Amino acid sequence: MFIQASRLRPGMIVEFQGQPHSVMTVLHLTPGNKRALVQTSLRSLVSGLQKEHRFSATEHLTKVQLEQKSMQYLYHDGEHYHFMDSETYDQVVIGKNVIANQVGYLKEQSVLTVYYYEGTPVTIELPSTVDLEVIETEPEIKGATASASMKRAKLETGISVNVPQFVKNGDRIRINTETGQYLERV
Repeated sequence: MFIQASRLRPGMIVEFQGQPHSVMTVLHLTPGNKRALVQTSLRSLVSGLQKEHRFSATEHLTKVQLEQKSMQYLYHDGEHYHFMDSETYDQVVIGKNVIANQVGYLKEQSVLTVYYYEGTPVTIELPSTVDLEVIETEPEIKGATASASMKRAKLETGISVNVPQFVKNGDRIRINTETGQYLERV
């Protein structure tokens, strides 16, 4: 299936230089009386490298259809993350370089979608929110309002996020996996 470059949107998967790439950002440019251009940021689903590229607005790209499977995250052993197919119980190993920016939201036993390109896992789709436990944060500042000041909190997966002053060690909080922002205490 072909798609015109002017119709690209973030999140689409297209073939570029013979490999599947995820469209990260799109900017439409019309410089004066010249032809329209589409400035994109693309991330290779095979190597994980991000590239900037300009397309003519009328250029056609191939939209890639990925196979998807529901899988359960089991554990990681340093550089590799292990998942189990929810239907066949087959295990799949995915390298850290493939899902590097998403590992902070992976919690053991969570179920998510793994996308395959030509039989190889190339990316994962996290749920829109994840609930994680606060393992380390500064004590609350007395008199600080909830919206006025934030503090850093380290979560059970190792990532740190800004949280309101009332959040304490041991609290469970909900995080938006797309933005990495605190949503609420659960």
